[in-house]
Amino acid sequence: QVQLVESGGGLVQAGGSLRLSCAASGRTFSNYAMGWFRQAPGKEREFVAGISWSAIGNTYYADSVKGRFTISRDNAANTVYLQMNSLKPEDTAVYYCAAHSNPMSTVLVTHQISYAYWGQGTQVTVSS
Repeated sequence: QVQLVESGGGLVQAGGSLRLSCAASGRTFSNYAMGWFRQAPGKEREFVAGISWSAIGNTYYADSVKGRFTISRDNAANTVYLQMNSLKPEDTAVYYCAAHSNPMSTVLVTHQISYAYWGQGTQVTVSS
């Protein structure tokens, strides 16, 4: 069983920064693509950023966060990060970390259906 635990959310003013962390346990972390998704009140959950399994290291971003957010991973620490800069009120949401269903795969890495394991979420609130 895979467990994902997010941390680092909070309240920040527009233009500020936050770094989210997601600690993973339960399988060989470096073999799996990881993703961040978010869900704002009254909206569907959407893709934010993804990172391929370690040997490739490709990153993927939603257009809305490109240039402001950076996803990275530390395989020694079994942790994936989301550095969020220049935050906007529209970034307010619950942010979820997810692990891809299949090892060494980046199939549909931007789609929720590809992810079998999810964290509990962490709230990010950006005030104007």
